[in-house]
Amino acid sequence: MSTYGSFPGARPRRLRTVPVMRRMVAETRLHPADLVLPAFVREGIAEPVEIGSMPGVVQHTRDTLKKAAVEAVAAGVSGIMLYGVPEESKKDGLGTVGTDPDGILQVALRDVRAEVGDDLLVMSDLCLDEFTDHGHCGVLDEHGRVDNDATLERYAEMAQVQADAGAHVVGPSGMMDGQIGVIRDALDQTGHEDVAVLAYTAKYASAFFGPFRDAVGSSLKGDRKTYQQDPANIRESLRELALDLEEGADMVMVKPAGPYLDIVAKVADVAQVPVAAYQVSGEYAMIEAAAERGWIDRDRAIMESLTGIKRAGASIILTYWATEAARKL
Repeated sequence: MSTYGSFPGARPRRLRTVPVMRRMVAETRLHPADLVLPAFVREGIAEPVEIGSMPGVVQHTRDTLKKAAVEAVAAGVSGIMLYGVPEESKKDGLGTVGTDPDGILQVALRDVRAEVGDDLLVMSDLCLDEFTDHGHCGVLDEHGRVDNDATLERYAEMAQVQADAGAHVVGPSGMMDGQIGVIRDALDQTGHEDVAVLAYTAKYASAFFGPFRDAVGSSLKGDRKTYQQDPANIRESLRELALDLEEGADMVMVKPAGPYLDIVAKVADVAQVPVAAYQVSGEYAMIEAAAERGWIDRDRAIMESLTGIKRAGASIILTYWATEAARKL
């Protein structure tokens, strides 16, 4: 029996009685400013193209991308991360269109920056995979392997042209050794000291990326296990974190988010810069598919999944529901 007169003496349920009580004592709060919207822009289309494996997400035209950016601003979203989808005929082994000032991604960066100015952080995926005919994130050597150091040279070029096009933030996602230092140097040497680098610090070789490859029209043959991280590893992520910070990363990211909340928490515990997590295409698709079948409550599942990512320690969340979730918040 309790020594406090009645049993049970401790009743935590008192703090769950009504919605306003639960809101007041909530330990984790989502805010629209936590959110970044990933968006795809495709060359050579007149109307948005629906992505079959990602219901509700489209490959944008230049015009509809600008509209999406304006909607994100109105909802209070902090940023938009852009991915370019070139015409298939323009892909080559070096991903040349990725460093062409008139390539689709650079054109879209200029469009969006002109449309929203500094009201929305215009962020750019800094990687070659969308632009190579082999679909890998770097340049291949004579044996068909990704050549780390040759790829870094291409990333330095990409950083410059993306910054020239108006990116506030570049997001190197290729997981090449030394990429953050090379990109930071390239930006600083070309007068772009104010452009921030969001490091994809712990990007895992994940099955949850599947629908994304539909979204960017990936030409990938094989896999990316020689440069993306093994899902079994934790200490490796912390080593990558230390290297990225030493090389000058302004923010760091864990990708995917949901299946790697332990990694998000460990990175957040030690990083002294903002920590982002990317709720990837597979996470999005699973909730949408289950909701479509009536198996889960869609809206509750979305907000619960985002709250879990924030609770784990992410201060920035990239999610395809960014604008929708921000409006609800």
